[in-house]
Formats: sequence, C-alpha cells, structure tokens
Amino acid sequence: MVLSKGEKLLIIRRRLFEKDMRRHFVGEIEEVSAELIRIKGYGFVFDETANDFKRRSKLQINIFSLVDAGNSIIVLPEEVDIETIGYSVNEKGQRIITDGKSYNLQVSEFGVNV
Repeated sequence: MVLSKGEKLLIIRRRLFEKDMRRHFVGEIEEVSAELIRIKGYGFVFDETANDFKRRSKLQINIFSLVDAGNSIIVLPEEVDIETIGYSVNEKGQRIITDGKSYNLQVSEFGVNV
C-alpha cells in the first residue's frame, strides 16, 4: 500500500475548464484501500472576490478515489497540524499552503499569484 492510515494529505481537484471551481482538501487518512481513501479534514474553495482560498468551517469526512486522474494527491509531513493549515501569499507573490510554523508549499498554478 502506498498510503497509510494516519498520513496527512493535500488533495487538489483538477479543473477541466477555466471556470470550474477550484477545490482543495487537507486531512488525515482514517481508512485506506487499494482504490479509495476515507479522510477527515477541511475543504477549501477559491473565492474569486477575495482572490483567496476559504476554509470550510466544519470538519468533514470525505472519500476520494486513488485511481481518479482528477485528484492530485500530495503527502504532507506528519508534523503538519491540519487545524492550523491555511493559504497565504509569500514575498514572491506565490500562493502557498502553510501551517503558520515551519511548513510552506507553493501551490500557485502558474508560479506567481496574479
């Protein structure tokens, strides 16, 4: 098995069209099989008026496919606290996901936040 219970993930749902909603999910795996994961965490949706990702307030449990090419899955370090994870813009103008401590990952689609 490539993924294990307890691992933390960032799942980015790929857009098929430019106007498709940008959705991300950050959470911890509760169960995993060869094709599916059950993950507990928070959804993020891009708010075009604020030009930023907004976190949904409620903790939720989602099931994602591991064989769906529409899901881009990134394994996060175990020390990342999903309760504090959020989006920001770094000094280079790039959108990052950060825990506000030591973890930062650049997630801008084109490298620079426009």
